[in-house]
Formats: sequence, C-alpha cells, structure tokens
Amino acid sequence: MKVLFIGGTGIISSACSALAVERGVDLYLLNRGHTASRPAPAGARQLNADIRDPGSVREALGQLTFDAVVNWVAFTPEHVERDLDLFRGRTGQYVFISSASAYQTPPARLPVVESTPLVNPFWAYSRNKIACEDRLVRAYREEGFPVTIVRPSHTYDQTLLPMDGGYTVVHRMRQGKPVIVHGDGTSLWVLTHHRDFARGFVGLLGHPQVIGDAFHITSDEWLTWNQIFELVARAAGVRAETVHIPSDVIARSDPEWGAGLLGDKAHSMVFDNSKIKRVVPEFAATIPFARGAEEIMAWFDGDPARRVVDAALDRRMDDLIARQARLEFGQP
Repeated sequence: MKVLFIGGTGIISSACSALAVERGVDLYLLNRGHTASRPAPAGARQLNADIRDPGSVREALGQLTFDAVVNWVAFTPEHVERDLDLFRGRTGQYVFISSASAYQTPPARLPVVESTPLVNPFWAYSRNKIACEDRLVRAYREEGFPVTIVRPSHTYDQTLLPMDGGYTVVHRMRQGKPVIVHGDGTSLWVLTHHRDFARGFVGLLGHPQVIGDAFHITSDEWLTWNQIFELVARAAGVRAETVHIPSDVIARSDPEWGAGLLGDKAHSMVFDNSKIKRVVPEFAATIPFARGAEEIMAWFDGDPARRVVDAALDRRMDDLIARQARLEFGQP
C-alpha cells in the first residue's frame, strides 16, 4: 500500500508514521523538513514541499498516485479546498484529521458517539474543523471524493504535558507554588497516548469500508482533571497544591486560554470507541496516563533545554490565584 502523509512528524502523526512503516506501508512524507524531537522513521520517503504552496506540491508529487493521502495539518475550509484540487483522481482515500472538540459542546449525552452533533459555539478552531468536514462530506456526496474523517481527542506523546501552560505548571509544582485547575477539577477527560492512537488509525488506511465515514479514536480511560494533575505531580516527584478557578473567570483574564477551556476542556468528554473497534478489531488503548506521565517527565528531565518556563504566564497564574483568594476569603 502506497500512502502519503502531509506532515507525519507531529505529536500524533509521528507514531502513525512509525507504525505504518513497521507494517510494510510504502510511506511518503510531504513536509518542509523533520523535527529534531520526532524524526521521520527509517524507510519513509521524504518529499520536500509546503502544502500551502500548491505549485511546490505538484512539483514534488510529479505523477505519483496513492492508495491513501492523510493531511495532518488542514485546519480551515481553504486548506481542504486546496487538497480537493490537488488530490482528485490521485488517491483512493483522503483522510481528514478533524477534532473531537467539534462534537456538541457541552454534550447533551455521554458517552460521545460518532453521530453526536457537531456544534461548538465557544472555539473557532473547532468551528473551522466542522466547516472542513462539511465541505468534504459535500465532495463525497456530490462527486464521490473518497474521504474518511478521523477525530482525535486529547492525544499526547512524551513531549506534551496535558495541562495549559505545559512545563510552567510543573515548574510551579516543583517550587511549591499552587497550580490552577479549571472548574472544580471533577469533569471527566480522556488522554490518549499517540502509540495507542496509531493502532486504530493505521488500520483505517486503505480499508474498503470506511470511505464516506467518520471515526474517533481515543483511550477508554476516564480521568478527572484533579487526577490528571495528581498523576503529573507524582511523575514529577512532588505533590500538587491546586487552586480551583471557574473556567469563565480564567477566560475573562486570558481569552486564548479560556477559549480552549470553554470550547473543550471545561466539559466532561468521554467516548464510545465501539465503532473503531468493529472496523479495526486489533485496536486497544493499553497505555494508562500514569505511565504516559512518567514518559513525559523523563523526557523533560532528560534535557534542561526542554524545561521552558513562560514567565509571563507564571505571573498571570499568580495574579489569578491571588484574585481567587480575595474572592473566596475576603483577603485584601
């Protein structure tokens, strides 16, 4: 099977690239170059081009055709429109990487299934993904364009801490400073290791029964945000002192941080993975976040250069915590 990944060295896609090559896929990666932390797997063929520049893509592809094309870096309807022009007649399957944040937010029912409505009034990122899906579904219905839609949820590798602020939060923990958990910390969340995701994803490539269909691929482990912070603190060798602040309060202070909370993390989101398991029976998520957190902290602690602290965010967190204390305890 000959497959093209547009991207292929990102947080999610790097594990899929490695597994695809391991399973004998003739894999091509089209991007502007490798990342130092996630190099392309040996055996993948590199095509150097910028997907935002169709001329350079056509030159790089030449007369190549593929059994499947996966775009890991399409975020707007303009991006998928460009892909429709590039890959009509060139691939037997086009896989669009959407997002589970496109599902109804907050959800009316749990667990979320693939037929859950797509509507997110809080986050432009999610609305753009929905618009991309709408355009591709119309292309499938009107012209038979062979699309498969995949909706990852919060998928991580060893380089990605799950909380907003990344290593700045761990730095605060290690200094004995309080850290912010949105809401009351009891909303449920799902964290999926990228190697687990890859087992479900690679099974969809070239699958004859998934054209015109949509799938999410997530872990079956449900954790509260309080538990997530506790697991990260344990992996970092400390105990976390947490302060709970409502998501809308955070959003008023920091709109960018708040958009991701109100549009995604503030709400319980758990998923029914029956559909991907029926189509890819070998799929199983086997890496608990407790082990994933240990991998993450080992990576950060392996090189001091990785332990980057955002001083401005650190100060904003101090300010938010101080204001919350004044509200709760009447402190001056």
